[in-house]
Amino acid sequence: MPRVRDSILVVGNWKLNGTLAENEARLASLAISASRVGERVQMAACVPFPYLYQAQQALRNTAVAWGVQDVSEHHFGAFTGETSAAMAAEFGATFAIVGHSERRSYHGETSTCISAKIGRALDSGLTPILCVGETLEERDAGETTEVVSAQLVEVLGALTSEDRSRLVFAYEPVWAIGTGRTASPEQAQAVHAHLRGVLTAVSTGLDQRPILYGGSVKAGNAEELFSQDDIDGALVGGASLVATEFGGICDAASRIHGGLANVIA
Repeated sequence: MPRVRDSILVVGNWKLNGTLAENEARLASLAISASRVGERVQMAACVPFPYLYQAQQALRNTAVAWGVQDVSEHHFGAFTGETSAAMAAEFGATFAIVGHSERRSYHGETSTCISAKIGRALDSGLTPILCVGETLEERDAGETTEVVSAQLVEVLGALTSEDRSRLVFAYEPVWAIGTGRTASPEQAQAVHAHLRGVLTAVSTGLDQRPILYGGSVKAGNAEELFSQDDIDGALVGGASLVATEFGGICDAASRIHGGLANVIA
């Protein structure tokens, strides 16, 4: 029997992009999209740290949440270049992306580090979005389920049951991030279903937490992805920088819940 979802969550990850002028138009577009998709589509933008204040000012009277793409594993102290979860929370941030493959690969983040970051985010009232995903080599070797299971279990094993229950999860196949390639809806659904099984084994009820799909999500493929039983939304990279694309993804989410008759340009 298909799962019943209360809402679909669509989160934009701006990565290392943006200027004050570009952001002004982009944030205004988010507010417009939120006004038409209805309450059953939750929208958020995870922006670079310097733009948190701009996001707060532009979105504070809208239905769009804002967040960050990483947090420090430390509360405070002599850690040059770090930004704490508490600092992000002071600007009204709601979400914090943690464990993204680019952080794991480029910055050598381990499961221990990621678990610590989740703890700091939760301490400050942020909702962590924990990312897992396999490389193309791992998928071709038939190791997808083993890789994503290990990434998930290693992090969750360091958290309390209560902390686990406050997470959002995201499956992002590394081979589909920024490449223009995307997992087919069937491939994505298969991994999401597997992850939900892993979550069930870790903690009772944890399988009810949202699992987002990320990896070249666009307006053209979003509706089919959201139609899958175990895909609860999207973590959107490049398309979140294009107003028509991100708006189209949110429109697709709304159509799944019957809240939008057709796309409004």
